Amino acid sequence: MLPQNRLGQKHKTPDAKARLRWFVALSTLPLLGVVTAFGLVPQSGLGLTSAQIAIEEIALPEIITSAPPAPTVGSFWRNERVQRGDTVAELLRRLNVEDAAASTYLRGAAEAESFRKLAAGKEVQAETNAAGGLIALRYLGGNGAQIVISKQGDGFNTRIQPAQLEKRLFVRTGEIKTSLYAATDAAGMPETAANQLTEIFSGDIDFHHDLRKGDKFTVVYEMTYSNGALVQAGRIQAAEFINRGQAYRAVYFQANAQHGDYYTPEGKSVRKAFLRSPIEFSRVSSGFTNSRFHPVLNTWRAHKGVDFAAPTGTKVKVTSDGVVSSIGKQNGYGNVVMVNHQGRFSTVYGHLSRYAKGLHQGQRVAQGDVIGYVGMTGLATGPHLHYEFKIDGQQRDPLRVALPNAQPVGAADKVAFQSLADNFVARLNLLRNTNLAKLD
Repeated sequence: MLPQNRLGQKHKTPDAKARLRWFVALSTLPLLGVVTAFGLVPQSGLGLTSAQIAIEEIALPEIITSAPPAPTVGSFWRNERVQRGDTVAELLRRLNVEDAAASTYLRGAAEAESFRKLAAGKEVQAETNAAGGLIALRYLGGNGAQIVISKQGDGFNTRIQPAQLEKRLFVRTGEIKTSLYAATDAAGMPETAANQLTEIFSGDIDFHHDLRKGDKFTVVYEMTYSNGALVQAGRIQAAEFINRGQAYRAVYFQANAQHGDYYTPEGKSVRKAFLRSPIEFSRVSSGFTNSRFHPVLNTWRAHKGVDFAAPTGTKVKVTSDGVVSSIGKQNGYGNVVMVNHQGRFSTVYGHLSRYAKGLHQGQRVAQGDVIGYVGMTGLATGPHLHYEFKIDGQQRDPLRVALPNAQPVGAADKVAFQSLADNFVARLNLLRNTNLAKLD
């Protein structure tokens, strides 16, 4: 067998050990020299400045033992709307006003009477301090002026600031699906604008019979604001109504401060000399015919007028400018008013519950004036208006007869009107045949 050499089992001689110690000592000398040389290099040779220690006594600020001045207390604004049945105390509570002096002033001062008479829905703004003390109160009066009630010393002062009125134009488009009112509500139109729409086109469209599903309308109207709050819905400035595929358009033009009216884009008056109907949004219960079975007399006879069914008390408007020729009770008509217009024309309004206050024979009336209220006096089985339209004394169907037009735009105003009309027609053209319900 070959002998096995194991690590660490080989013995070295004393001479060999001595030679190994000398070799290790000689080999470490250069390393020691390098370390020593590096340690002896002065700081100036490395570009470093000598470190210096500085001791300085710093004075500390004095400790403030008293409390600092209280910060300025801010004010807070809050808006609330008057609710039905509100008292002064309840409204102030919702406004976070906790001020006995303010409550006393608002409940009793003559200058604050307008505050106590605010209608439901009106907005009130209150400025208070952190403790609930009233600094100022603002709201709009009946004429749009801003009323400000503010703290003055130990009391309060009321002042009226002139209304800062701003008029904005709104555009609404809609389509008839069930009724005109439903369509105008869906389009977001105010009721006053909806009523104007029917008045403008009532000479061309019978809103009782002629409306069809799919009819469309586009309306441009004004809204008046005061200090950002709505004061009133204004006048329609331009409108289009598409009935049975035929488009009718109207533009409002005011030639002077006394007179304004609606015209077609070509300058013809939209307003007819007569309205088609003396009642808004009523139902025709009996039409014009030469043979009708009378519900009271139980016999067949001619019905030379149109009956509009409506609740008792509904306003009845005269359909054209004229003069009251007769007022009082007449046989089957009951309470009746008769009006003469332009010589050849006359109208009759029967079965009235009462007349307009102060109406008398010989009085001049203007188209749209209220002359009476729906009733069932005379020969009537239910509340309705019996309306007749006569030409040279002969009854004609008021829903079908060709009505005369009013005067067109005057020659002197033609240029100004055309510029205005072209602007609104461009808007209507842009919106025509769109499916938008609202566009501002």
